[in-house]
Amino acid sequence: MIVRFGFVAMSLLLENASPSRTMTYTNFAKLGDREAGLARLERIAENNLRSTLRILNNNRYSDIHLYRFSSKLIPLATHEALSGWDPYPALAPAFADIGAFVRKHGMRVSFHPDHFCVFSTPRPEVLRSSIRDMEHHVRMLEAMGLDERAKCNIHVGGAYGDKALSGERFVRQFGELGSALRGRVTLENDDKTFTARETLDIAEQTGNPVVLDIHHHWVNDGGETPESLHGELWPRIAATWRREQERLGLGGGPEGLPPKIHASSPKSLSDPRGHADGVEPGPLLAFLRSVNGSVPHIDCMLEAKAKDQALAWLMEEMRKLEAAGQGVRVVDGSTIEL
Repeated sequence: MIVRFGFVAMSLLLENASPSRTMTYTNFAKLGDREAGLARLERIAENNLRSTLRILNNNRYSDIHLYRFSSKLIPLATHEALSGWDPYPALAPAFADIGAFVRKHGMRVSFHPDHFCVFSTPRPEVLRSSIRDMEHHVRMLEAMGLDERAKCNIHVGGAYGDKALSGERFVRQFGELGSALRGRVTLENDDKTFTARETLDIAEQTGNPVVLDIHHHWVNDGGETPESLHGELWPRIAATWRREQERLGLGGGPEGLPPKIHASSPKSLSDPRGHADGVEPGPLLAFLRSVNGSVPHIDCMLEAKAKDQALAWLMEEMRKLEAAGQGVRVVDGSTIEL
């Protein structure tokens, strides 16, 4: 089984390459001149996009094929006070350059809208805000010219006092979205509320693939045994990806849309939900070995605080395991074979 690792948004190995430079609305309002302020926001956004392209260039040099974009590429893009602003014409060339690079080099990219993007909410105003946020993320992918292999990963959301009812509300409200939005979404289990099984049950109703976060599962397992995770849930999760591959006319190889997981390590015993700087290879490999052979390829997004540095550390450990004859073969700078 081939496993590719990637990282999230920021690079710690490149200087002056933040893709998330921003401006608060308070500072925007202080400028006085609205048009000048909007032009400044567009300049910040273009710098973020150019930094993103620098990161992607460095990823290619380092054989990193998996990357999650920052959701903060365009500052204040979904702020209600700026609802009439359309920054996309000014940013079209920068978005197009990113998309062309991704397509040329066969990279797998995604977004992860923040925790305010919730379709289980009982509040109409929060639902409207969530739809606006999802539309914004999808529009960025469309501006890059990327097809539905480029996904937006979200959680189901809060329980709001009745988790079963909240799950039903998610299915209904998410189902009312247009197909252009629904087709971009993957669902991920979270570390407090919706378990892997509960998220999978919902995803099977909506027809969306499931991103299994193994750290979230460790701290919110819903009473699952390792045997039920590996023997029952994982085959069902893999099936959600096969259905998506079939829907899009793709294979399951790296050029298609293999199953995707998230991995991180607990920050400490006192903060098991927090993310450590790096990723411990032992628990991660234990999971990967437990599902080895079930699919030919898995993509694994590392959600470590040290970003690409954490990926470099992990690959160093993989090379040591390879040298020790531990059943790991390093393929390139971010890929192993078990």
